[in-house]
Amino acid sequence: MLPPSYENLFSYNAMEFYMVSHTLTVGFAIMLAALFYFILTIRTVAPRYRISSVLSVVVMVSAFLILFFQQQSWENAFMWDETQQLFIRDEAALPFSNGYRYLNWLIDVPMLLLQILFIVEITKQRRASLRNWFFFSGSMMIVTGYIGQFYEVSEVVRGEAGEILSYSLAGTPFFIWGAISTLFFFHVLFLIYKIVQEARKELPGNAATVMGTIGVLFFVSWFLYPGAYLMPLWDEGAMSVVGRQITFTVADVASKVIYGILLAYVAQIRSNHDGYVYEEIEGGNEGLEAA
Repeated sequence: MLPPSYENLFSYNAMEFYMVSHTLTVGFAIMLAALFYFILTIRTVAPRYRISSVLSVVVMVSAFLILFFQQQSWENAFMWDETQQLFIRDEAALPFSNGYRYLNWLIDVPMLLLQILFIVEITKQRRASLRNWFFFSGSMMIVTGYIGQFYEVSEVVRGEAGEILSYSLAGTPFFIWGAISTLFFFHVLFLIYKIVQEARKELPGNAATVMGTIGVLFFVSWFLYPGAYLMPLWDEGAMSVVGRQITFTVADVASKVIYGILLAYVAQIRSNHDGYVYEEIEGGNEGLEAA
């Protein structure tokens, strides 16, 4: 049987426990708010670019639901011990697992990568090729990382009462699967870099600048994930768990919500440049596409 994930090794004071719980709550609340944003603004872009906003809606639904269950997993895995004044593992409940996040990423990552292909100007043949590479490398990156996270704790020694006496972190499989995941990670970043650089040359006006910002955001937010993956190696106890969940959540918000909003803004600029006019009228919204 595999040892429990890193988060289950510790007890937490009230501040540490609620920092994680509230971070996860804010995370899924932001996804829900962004869901409404993308639905309500979908007609502000021309029909040819709307598939990007539709994919943002799919991503928000997935992220909201799974982050909600992630937060519930955290709440259920620990119970308050009045004697110790700590939240301790509830051995009768399922342990906390970051697996929910990986399931979410397995759905969201291909969608996030596909979004940009419907904003930039590329041939159908190249779009199909990039789509296939994004699905393959993006999915393999998540699957191999998912397998690796099961080995972040390699051994746990327990006392007669079941308490944890000692533990060992990051067995060899953790690094092997992490290294394989990293290869796919860099392949995805390379493809995104090429797309962003090519798009900046042909996008009109301010859209090129925004696309450059998207490229920077993409790289910064995505590099937070391997940092959070490796955080158990620092082994700072409960506070490293807090830092890890904050890092994961910040990365999710940046790489999904902010990324999606910026892509929608590029689509709006392109729509205006193409002659698409969006008008709000009394009794509803109506998008009028110029002939």
